[in-house]
Amino acid sequence: MEYIFDGFKQALLLLLNADDSVISAIKTTMLSSSVSIVLALLVGFPLGFVLGFFNFKLKRFLRLIVDTSLSFPTVAVGLILYALISNRGPFGEFGLLFTIKALILGQFILALPIAIALFANLVESISKKQLLLIKSFHLNSIKLIMIIIHELRFSLISVIALVYGRIVAEVGVAMIVGGNIKYDTRTITTAISLETNKGEFASGIALALVLISIAFILNCIIYKLKRR
Repeated sequence: MEYIFDGFKQALLLLLNADDSVISAIKTTMLSSSVSIVLALLVGFPLGFVLGFFNFKLKRFLRLIVDTSLSFPTVAVGLILYALISNRGPFGEFGLLFTIKALILGQFILALPIAIALFANLVESISKKQLLLIKSFHLNSIKLIMIIIHELRFSLISVIALVYGRIVAEVGVAMIVGGNIKYDTRTITTAISLETNKGEFASGIALALVLISIAFILNCIIYKLKRR
């Protein structure tokens, strides 16, 4: 047990001294996850609204695809994306592999179906009485959508927190398409995996503490919003 306590002591020192490799992994994680989340929400919320609010022929089929994509292994997603953007892939000419852009793209692909599914569930959860009341105002489409979003605003923040927590903790795609390059594409999760394999428990623990802190903050936000 002594080496574990020593690891925690060294981890705290690394965080207090702002170790370059630790700070770089944190910055890369915050940058890639934040950009991918914003893109996923911009695309996912409109699609989720359409999927949850309207009735059309292919709705059940599309819902099945979205729900199925939620259970895709991240390693499988990373492998498919790697094949597409590698030098021999159809998009290899863009030079995306082992870059921040590839990292963002991979996290976007993982976050998108989650955003669509969760937002569709929220829209479907609106009671019929509440929906009839909103429709009774005879508003145009844009105002109708804005009112529904306003009614779901607290739940939406919970969705954002859940999606963000999912992406921040992701390791499969980040490792495969990001390449885990130090001071470039190395994220918190890939750094923890590497440092642990090397026996550098202090760096791994330091990054794990940051990751746990992020998860704790997100859960606090969700808990407060649920109480409201």
